[in-house]
Amino acid sequence: MSGVFLFVASFLASTVEMVEALTIVLAAGVTRGWRSSLIGVGVALVALALICGVLGPALTAIPINALRLVVGGLLLVFGLQWLRKAILRASGYKALHDEAAIFQREAEAARTQGAAAGSMDWYAFTLCFKGVLLEGLEVAFIVVTFGATANQVGLAALGALAALILVLAVGIAVHAPLSKVPENTLKFAVGLLLTSFGTFWSAEGAGAKWPGSDAAIIGVLAFYIVISFAFVQALIRHRTLPVRAVAA
Repeated sequence: MSGVFLFVASFLASTVEMVEALTIVLAAGVTRGWRSSLIGVGVALVALALICGVLGPALTAIPINALRLVVGGLLLVFGLQWLRKAILRASGYKALHDEAAIFQREAEAARTQGAAAGSMDWYAFTLCFKGVLLEGLEVAFIVVTFGATANQVGLAALGALAALILVLAVGIAVHAPLSKVPENTLKFAVGLLLTSFGTFWSAEGAGAKWPGSDAAIIGVLAFYIVISFAFVQALIRHRTLPVRAVAA
């Protein structure tokens, strides 16, 4: 059961990051040309492979309990941040993430740059390189830490690979900023999964024994789902309360 959650968490989190990277690449490719944009993507992927090759073996040398405590704490911090933003978006206190708007912004920024001299468009190259590298590093962090902590790096990598295939297929098919992808829903799900895994692994790393072993992840996830949706409903009710005048 923990393997299923590991795959799903890696898949969803990787999908979110890859959608954002693809939005940048599409904006650069459509407005500046595909050659330089794709070269930037290729160089970023090579850099990512080198970074993962160095950091991956280093993580596996750390004692498993220490790794779970550190990684679990980091995932808990990141997960709570994602969850907080997702709750605010769902309740109307924060604007929804709009990939179409991001695409238009990136495309407009690309158009305002002067034409690149020579055969290489360095603006398109740099834009795609930075976008793919930064989002790719987040995917690599998810895969390496999830996999090393659960001793299932291959399964976490498989989830990320499935996300890559899906996002690339949709991107090629629609040739648009993927505005139809329910990214805000994905981010809510990822926040719940990261927070659940972070709670589970950090407690295990600190020496706690969960009832039911790995199956306890289901209970932790259910707890956060209930709490999160309770917060959403409470915030929605708060927004709809009438404003009362305060007597001087």
